[in-house]
Amino acid sequence: MNDKNYIEEEAGGGVPIKMWTRGVPVEDEARRQLSHAARLPIVFRHIAAMPDVHVGIGATVGSVIPTLRAIIPAAVGVDIGCGMIACKTTLVATDLPDNLGPLRSAIERAVPHGRKPGARDPGAWQKTPGSVDTAWAQLEPEFTALCRDYPKLAKTNHIQHLGTLGTGNHFIEVCLDEAGFVWFMLHSGSRGVGNFIGTMFIELAKQDAMRLQVNLPDRDLAYFEEGSRYFGDYVRAVGWAQKFAAVNREVMMRRVIEAAKTVIRKSFQSHVEAVNCHHNYVQKEHHFGEDVYVTRKGAVSAKAGQLGIIPGSMGARSYIVRGKGHADSFDSCSHGAGRVMSRGEAKRRFTLADHRAATEGVECRKDRDVIDETPAAYKDIDAVMAAQQDLVEVVHTLKQVVCVKG
Repeated sequence: MNDKNYIEEEAGGGVPIKMWTRGVPVEDEARRQLSHAARLPIVFRHIAAMPDVHVGIGATVGSVIPTLRAIIPAAVGVDIGCGMIACKTTLVATDLPDNLGPLRSAIERAVPHGRKPGARDPGAWQKTPGSVDTAWAQLEPEFTALCRDYPKLAKTNHIQHLGTLGTGNHFIEVCLDEAGFVWFMLHSGSRGVGNFIGTMFIELAKQDAMRLQVNLPDRDLAYFEEGSRYFGDYVRAVGWAQKFAAVNREVMMRRVIEAAKTVIRKSFQSHVEAVNCHHNYVQKEHHFGEDVYVTRKGAVSAKAGQLGIIPGSMGARSYIVRGKGHADSFDSCSHGAGRVMSRGEAKRRFTLADHRAATEGVECRKDRDVIDETPAAYKDIDAVMAAQQDLVEVVHTLKQVVCVKG
């Protein structure tokens, strides 16, 4: 330990790990994953672990991994560009209807969500609306170019998933801030096409590592170096998927606001304050005198003055934050509360009565299929925020009154 707000750990032959985890639990397996990543020869200076850190596939969720002239596809993951968008409106709490059920229903009708494979998958468009076609037009030329090199991409759900929510921890919420203003907020990424891109390049990286006999602490940490066969293609594909994710969130937000206007009688403006940020992505940045690829897997960019979003669980507060530009965190902060148990464990441990009590006062699903997302499956968001006071300052505190889950 030291007198700084983070805890520094040695990886044993690798770069140090700086952990903003004071007062929050960290699994042994998450520490082991961080240690594996820290031993890679491409990692620059140190790894930063955010207070919501927990076990992921390949790389640890809640980690910031800077790399020199190389990228680890599994550290970016398969939900490429996953992130948040939030918009403040001119509405206040008293402008909302007493019964919020119709508002939730209107949002659920406006945005496809969930998943049921087959011809009538409710999570995909059967016929894309005009707003989706217009948004796709800005993404399509680059996608067509990618398909020339990787023809299987053309068979993915791409336009059919643009403007759709997905499943798991993806959500749409209506929230109230500390002054009573109404916000709309949602969480989603690059959907089926991003998953395909991530999965394909993770496998190609593993094949490259085997062919070149690269000694890895974990096969999932296989990486592409600059100049290698697939590096340029991965950078192009991941960059496009990140654009898709940002556009996906904006399309959904517009549809959510249009749906709300059919239920809320008072006319209102949206995007009074708006933030659209990734928390699963890679980009080139300058840190400690070097140009490096920074992979944030479950972490948000928090440069000095930059706005970000840190959501709680479906029964807890969320935060709009302003970054403090902390160099040792590579200008980053947490992306949420972070899970304390697996989805299976949550389903075994909590009852429907537990979930209903934890989400009291929130217009949301109260059925068995969302118990894996119940608030107690996550870390205490207040403890998470306390652990990163030197990374961000709170601008707005949001409490949800409506929550739509995939």
